[in-house]
Formats: sequence, structure tokens, C-alpha cells
Amino acid sequence: MLIKRVECPPGEHGFVPEERPFPLFLRYSLLILDKPSGPSSHVVTKQVKEALKMDKVGHCGTLDPKVSGVLPIAIGESTKATSIIATADKEYIGTMHLHGDVSNEELEKIVKMFETVIYQRPPVRSAVSRTLRTRRIYKLELLERNGRDVKLRAVVESGTYIRKLFFDIGEVLGVGASMTSLRRVRSGVFTEDMAVSMDKFLSAAKKFSESGDWSALKELLVPLEKALVNLKKIIVKDSAVNAITYGAPVLAPGVCELSDGIRKGDVVGIFTLKGEIVAIAKATMESSEIASSKRGVVAEPIRVIMERDLYPRMWKRGSIANN
Repeated sequence: MLIKRVECPPGEHGFVPEERPFPLFLRYSLLILDKPSGPSSHVVTKQVKEALKMDKVGHCGTLDPKVSGVLPIAIGESTKATSIIATADKEYIGTMHLHGDVSNEELEKIVKMFETVIYQRPPVRSAVSRTLRTRRIYKLELLERNGRDVKLRAVVESGTYIRKLFFDIGEVLGVGASMTSLRRVRSGVFTEDMAVSMDKFLSAAKKFSESGDWSALKELLVPLEKALVNLKKIIVKDSAVNAITYGAPVLAPGVCELSDGIRKGDVVGIFTLKGEIVAIAKATMESSEIASSKRGVVAEPIRVIMERDLYPRMWKRGSIANN
């Protein structure tokens, strides 16, 4: 829920994200790729980069080569937000093969036992430190069973290793288990019905490259802001935008609206009146304080997303006033 802090005049600058001119739209977009089983996330991301002839392209949350499914790929300036997008929760459908016989009753009991906060150590072949860490399993559901093959649905915190989860279930059952197939069906707000095949993307990218016709390509991309809908928001005046893109803090006089429930230290999105992302920031006040304050810093930028000077400069050099 947004709290109206002050009445702000409609902005004449910027663009509603979906209505950006295509060159700008492309630089602030995501491709929701349906990654096939086989190539690594790095390989498919490189294919996208080469097809678009873009300098900056990056994936948001690695999928192992044999795992298929939803892989958001950030393009251009959107790569500045990959770390935020990658932290969204994930949903998988996978098959676990039991190495011994287990009753349905015992299987269901142990599967439900893992629907909690668990400890995991990343596998040897991982891109992160192998320190012990906790991950929350929001939902673990037994979908069907065919002998020793068990199909499971898992809704998990980002960074959960499903292969390790299945292995651990097997250890607790006392018979051992391994993962035989896995598909990511959701990453954050992006579901598999929104995902695009590599062939369809490459066809649209080729058409754009050869003829300049971007209509088919734009249909396959989504604005960066779609991935940030669950971020708590601070919406600022047009006059504050340029200063923030230069790294200035968000000051109370520059705030028009904000989300209810912001707490000091929360990660929030700084947005324009037209809904464009300006920066990812850390709140220095709670919502009630921000709404009532006439002065002071309300948020400090962590990562500036918007390019400089897309909005006009309305601040003096040496000053950080947002007004």
C-alpha cells in the first residue's frame, strides 16, 4: 500500500517502462528464457549477448546444465539489478530416485519434515563459498510416486540446492536418494508460461539485426521493473531523480509517495513518478517518519540503476538537495 506524502505534479520527463523508445526499452529489459537441459547458464547468456550485440548481459540465478526452466536474463542497464532479482524465491518440479524401498507413509512424513529452515553446504562444484548456511523450504509437496521414483514440488529460498535437498531426504529415510531430473517452473514473479524458447528468441533477434524491425523482439522482453514489483517503494519527484543517479541520498523533500511498512535498514526501490527504477537503496527511516519528515536523509543508494542525465539536472554542483 502506498502512502501519499505530498501531492506531486505529473512529470513531463521520462517514460512509463512499457512505453520507452525501443533502444532505451532494450537497455532496461529482461528476457525470461526457458533454458533447455544441456547448456550451462553461462553459455545461453553468451548466446543472448551475441545475438543482441550488447556489451552487458547477465543471468539472474544459475541453473545447472542438466536443469531446465525459467532463467531471467538481464540486458544492458538491467544487469545492475541482477543481484536483487536473483534473491527472489524459486519453484521447482523434480524427480527423486530412492535407492531402497520406503513406505508411502514414511516418505510423506520425512518429506514434510523438510518443510522448514534447513542447513546446507554448497556442493564442491559451485560458484559460492562452501560455508554452512540456512535456507528456508517454504513448500515441499509429493506430487506422484512410481515405485522408487518420486516427483516433488519445491518452493524454496534463493540459493537452495535441490540436488542436495533430495540427497538429504534420502539420508534421513535411510535408503539414500538422488535427483534424476529438475525443472525450475518459477523464479520470483516469472513463471514458465512467461518463458521464451531460445529458438524463438534467436529468430526475433536475427530479424531485428538484419532489418531493424524490433516488433517481434520487444514482444519477448519485459521491462526491468516487472522483476521489482515486490520491492517496497519510495517514489520521488522529477527534480530529485538526476541527483540520485549521481549518488546523492534520497532526502525527505524529494519524496512523493512510499510503501507502508518500510523499516529502517530495509532494501527499497527508488522509483520515478512514471514507475521507472532509479536506484536500489537502504531506508534510513521508517515509513511513518518518512511520511512526516520535512528534512533529512530517508534512504541511501546501494546501487544506482538509471543512467545519468536521462532526467534534467535540477541541482547545483556541490549540493545534494532533492526538492
